[in-house]
Amino acid sequence: MEPENVTWITEFLLLGLSEEPELQPLVFGFFLSMYLITVFGNLLIILAISSDSHLHTPMYFFLSNLSLVDICFTSTTIPKMLVNIQTQSKVITYEGCITQMYFYVLFVGLDNFILTMMAYDRFVAICHPLHYTVIMNPQLCELLILVSWIMSALTSLLQSLMALRLSFCTDLEIPQFFCELNQVIQLACSNTFLSNMVMYFSAGLLGRGPFAGILYSYTKILSCIHGMASAQGKYKAFSTCASHLSVVSLFYCTSLGVYLSSAATHSSHPSATTSVMYTVVTPMLNPFIYSLRNKDIKGALKGFFVKETTKGAIVLGLKKCP
Repeated sequence: MEPENVTWITEFLLLGLSEEPELQPLVFGFFLSMYLITVFGNLLIILAISSDSHLHTPMYFFLSNLSLVDICFTSTTIPKMLVNIQTQSKVITYEGCITQMYFYVLFVGLDNFILTMMAYDRFVAICHPLHYTVIMNPQLCELLILVSWIMSALTSLLQSLMALRLSFCTDLEIPQFFCELNQVIQLACSNTFLSNMVMYFSAGLLGRGPFAGILYSYTKILSCIHGMASAQGKYKAFSTCASHLSVVSLFYCTSLGVYLSSAATHSSHPSATTSVMYTVVTPMLNPFIYSLRNKDIKGALKGFFVKETTKGAIVLGLKKCP
């Protein structure tokens, strides 16, 4: 781009999914419903795990952290989109855009790391069952989560600082419903070589690295399952991975879909529409995937509601007493 049109900017324009006014109420209702389901569903998972001592295990510790990150992940993008639709505005401030990019990259990185930890947890449980409690001790689990937060936060901070160095021209339209780092870099008039290099490095650290760890863990798991003698043992071992495999497949397949759609076409709408899958749909489906096939989670949820109902009945009864 030509440098003579560089100007100091105070805001960007988020084009969203559709510019047709008659579709905005439908889009608003659709995303509001999915956001509420995501928050409510993941909160239920956290409450179920925290209220049942039988679920205080490494697998459910990672699952509760995944649910927390998913709530934060969707809260980074969807509320701003809903506000813009309600106020019939496409504006996001420059500071708001940089902040949104920071938290978006942060929670995407955490999602990747936690999914990798869950794969490693399943690998240890299936391939080294006798040493599981020794290897996956609480201190290690907490340390893994802490390191993930630190690495994601530092990487996200680096990318945000690189974005602050960029200068922009008069074209400030972002063909997304949120401030996506790649789209913002493409709008820059200044040299973006260093920003692109940092972005690709971060993608390798937060995306390809964890994905390689997941592939390695499941390669070992399949090898261990193949070596088991009984068919029942194989089925039981594989069933413990089914939910995690479903979430991993959904997350990475939709992410790959976004990459391919943006590479194959210059139109913004296919990429924006595909982005909905991993920014909204995947966090929304995670609680269903982990609860519908999981007797422990369903039992914990049932116990939680029974306990709360009983408490409510007792309080109501005490209020009625003279």
